[in-house]
Amino acid sequence: MHFIQAKSLLSSKNGMNIFRGCTHGCIYCDSRSLCYQMPHAFSDVAVKENAPSLLDAALSRKRKKGMIGFGSMSDPYIPEESSLRLTQQCLEIIARRGFGVSLITKSDLVLRDIDILKEIQERAKAVVSVTLTTADDTLCRKIEPNVCPTSRRVEVLYALRDAGIPTVVWLCPILPYINDTKENLEGILSICREAEVKGILSFGFGMTLREGCREYFYQKLDELFPGLSARYAAEFGLRYAVESPNAAELERVFSAFCEKEGIERRPERIFSYLYGMERDRQATLF
Repeated sequence: MHFIQAKSLLSSKNGMNIFRGCTHGCIYCDSRSLCYQMPHAFSDVAVKENAPSLLDAALSRKRKKGMIGFGSMSDPYIPEESSLRLTQQCLEIIARRGFGVSLITKSDLVLRDIDILKEIQERAKAVVSVTLTTADDTLCRKIEPNVCPTSRRVEVLYALRDAGIPTVVWLCPILPYINDTKENLEGILSICREAEVKGILSFGFGMTLREGCREYFYQKLDELFPGLSARYAAEFGLRYAVESPNAAELERVFSAFCEKEGIERRPERIFSYLYGMERDRQATLF
């Protein structure tokens, strides 16, 4: 971990990443890809230590309230945040300035800030997205080794539900021959039903592999699932989009479940919900 003084924080669409890099260790992470031109090792996280002051200044200049997005590239709740408290400070600024927030995480550290999220939800709008890739804790600890397992994320979803904070589940990635079974999908969908999530984001049943990400992923496959990287190389070559051979069946199960339970699954509608400030969308879109 190293500290930097960033020149800016918010993107043109009000997205922000306090950290560049991550220590969760997820074996499939696209943010490792060389196309993002990270000038340091991915696990040597660059911390924008002036993020709160940059955010406060940026929000003070905005004429219209809107949603602020956290975590598109790096989880806002990496373990180091427990002592840094930069995400917490930024949430406090968002609450004070009357903006909304939409964040995505795999970490139970989000519960530390549940009171701030409740305040934002009462004044504007707060939505928390949680990534679920497998219903099996043992598999979760293999493919996402340095973050809380699925069973704990389920507790996070329940706690947010009980606090009145809406949630969305990101159902991705689906790794061929690893978590691409009907049983695994049904386990995750059952969690979503019980947690009363507003939507489930799926981008097809597969994953993406780019230069930088692919090499690290194959290295981890060799360590954790011997022989599987050779199967990937033979079957998928250098493809960017890698689809599970079970994709069609999984899509049928997913679609039927969402239709039956009344849970939104269309990505464009979910993104509109996540980043639309209007509070009445919470009642009308889903």
